[in-house]
Amino acid sequence: MIKSLEDYKRFLECDYKATGIYKSGLKNRLLDRRFKFYKSLRKAEYYTNCRNDFFGKLKAKFLRNRHKWLCDKYNWTIPINVFEEGLAIVHVGPIVVSHKAKIGKNCRLHICVNIGSAWVNGEAGAPVVGNNVYFAPGVKMFGPISIGDNTAIGANSVVNKPFPEGNCTIGGIPAKIISNNTSKKYILEY
Repeated sequence: MIKSLEDYKRFLECDYKATGIYKSGLKNRLLDRRFKFYKSLRKAEYYTNCRNDFFGKLKAKFLRNRHKWLCDKYNWTIPINVFEEGLAIVHVGPIVVSHKAKIGKNCRLHICVNIGSAWVNGEAGAPVVGNNVYFAPGVKMFGPISIGDNTAIGANSVVNKPFPEGNCTIGGIPAKIISNNTSKKYILEY
């Protein structure tokens, strides 16, 4: 969560590097939709979390509305204060994330990913995801579950039970551990 101006700058830089936008020229960065989205997301988080004066609250309201407008435009539902630094959105297309979810550092999302809250076994909640997690296209994840660090989740998987141990690849309907390969080859190093 962004708690200072330095955090804001670091989160934004990590998002750009994780996506690969950082290495492209200024023209490409300005034309890339994700560049605008990351800036909108992180700026809304900064003003919401750090600026408690009147003008800060006013600007936070404006930035949250702008962020919502960009989400609607790109067909994403990505609320503020859910993702840690290093968020990488690979493609523009439908992505839905619950405002109750907590996602760690250096996460890579593909198209049609859905991370939602749900009632499972009488318990309400949303996923808590570790660091360096790769979401392949079409992943559906819901309920009060946890996913460990360095996990790769296969395409079109339905994850409805916890995998807290991490360092593996999970996939299938319902998801199960399919190999001990980690997400390392899918996540950009920065």
